[in-house]
Amino acid sequence: MSVTEPYALIGGTFRDKASGGSISVFDPCTEEELWRQPACTAVEVAEALAHARAALPQWSAVHGWERGKILRRIAREMEARRGLIASALSQEIGRPISQSEGEVNAAIEQLDWFAGEAERLFGETIRSRQGGRLIAAPEPVGIVAAFSAWNFPVNLPVRKIAPALAAGCPIIVRPSEQVPMTTTLIADACVAAGVPAGVVQVLTGRASEIVPHLMAAEEVRKISLTGSTQVGKLLLAQAAETVKRCSMELGGHSPVVVCADADVEAAAVQCAGFKFRNAGQVCIAPNRFYVEASVADRFLDRMAAEARALRLGDSRDPATTMGPLTLASGREKVEALIGDALDRGASLRSGGRRPEGRNKGFFLEPTVLGDVPDDARIMAEEPFGPVAAVASFRDLDDAIARANSTRFGLAAYAFTGDASKAERLSAGLRAGMVGINSFLVAHAEAPFGGIDHSGMGREGGRQAIQDYQNIKLTNLTWPAA
Repeated sequence: MSVTEPYALIGGTFRDKASGGSISVFDPCTEEELWRQPACTAVEVAEALAHARAALPQWSAVHGWERGKILRRIAREMEARRGLIASALSQEIGRPISQSEGEVNAAIEQLDWFAGEAERLFGETIRSRQGGRLIAAPEPVGIVAAFSAWNFPVNLPVRKIAPALAAGCPIIVRPSEQVPMTTTLIADACVAAGVPAGVVQVLTGRASEIVPHLMAAEEVRKISLTGSTQVGKLLLAQAAETVKRCSMELGGHSPVVVCADADVEAAAVQCAGFKFRNAGQVCIAPNRFYVEASVADRFLDRMAAEARALRLGDSRDPATTMGPLTLASGREKVEALIGDALDRGASLRSGGRRPEGRNKGFFLEPTVLGDVPDDARIMAEEPFGPVAAVASFRDLDDAIARANSTRFGLAAYAFTGDASKAERLSAGLRAGMVGINSFLVAHAEAPFGGIDHSGMGREGGRQAIQDYQNIKLTNLTWPAA
């Protein structure tokens, strides 16, 4: 199919119209309309559920080896569309085009990894103490509903599609209404790869018109959400009504502890690079920086210099190194947090303003704040934008305690040249993922997820497919001859 506009995918058929009319998508760089997407409602949800019900027995009966082959074909179809997907991503969320293909590559790795997991669905046999055999066999949990955010519009849905298909589950994806074209191209790759009708479906449109109907459906046995903690709490309550299994990657507010024995300049370069990636709109982005007092000025000087060196611009320009925030409301929130921190005594080391000469787009200069007090709002609230809040510490135990002071526990980071401190930080930081001298905690072959108010369940690694399976125990005993 030649994809030139967003579509919904229901029962193997792409649709450019839906019962709820259409919804506009705007370019965050220019604030101009990009395209319109079909707005699905309860009518399309009912259709999608009927197709998923019909697909479940056939798809769950397909051998894992065959499901793996299809997943690898999806990966190859994604490779063939890599440029198109990266371009749609860049237009819809404002990420620089020079950085967009990397996300497509990461999604392809997820597909290849879970193809292997599909081939390894062995279960186990246990010799019974009472005689006979105990067989623990994995079975698909059933129909899955997946809700994904806009900030990583390729990797987030694929992280849900790949393990669901590997486990034998049909999946209905409701993407953020900001990224329908990106999701349409993923769906197109699935259809081209030979995914049977009803096994992967996409419902575009408003969450309020789609999500409640999927949550109320008894046949939906699992949900997977990437979104805010507030939305996660709401869906958990709704899931209880039908006892759905839940995987949730929710909010984060990642701390970074920088010790004086680290390579401070190199740490600052890494911190700036990861902090301002995707304009700070990354769930595992470092936000709160606790730097040992004796090196705090060196760290701030270098991080501010790195921030000033970034080139703001249109996401389509290959020379752009940081684009706008995706939503106007996101920029307003970040500006409010910056203003609060400055009012409470923080110092402005770089940025802090809307760039001059740009009257369109949701741009904000990459911002570094120093001397941020613990009572500033930004130390408790996830900014989800291009602002780094830096404070100093003198005692490592105090730094760890302050790093652990929020309700979130998604990712945490530390920089040190001392092995014993590294072990102490790894053990002491409360998070589902900890990076020591590195921000690379997201890998297809490793579990990704948080604790506490940052969610439950894991995506990636051998652990992820378990959330899409039930384990059936059979006691196989033969009558005595």
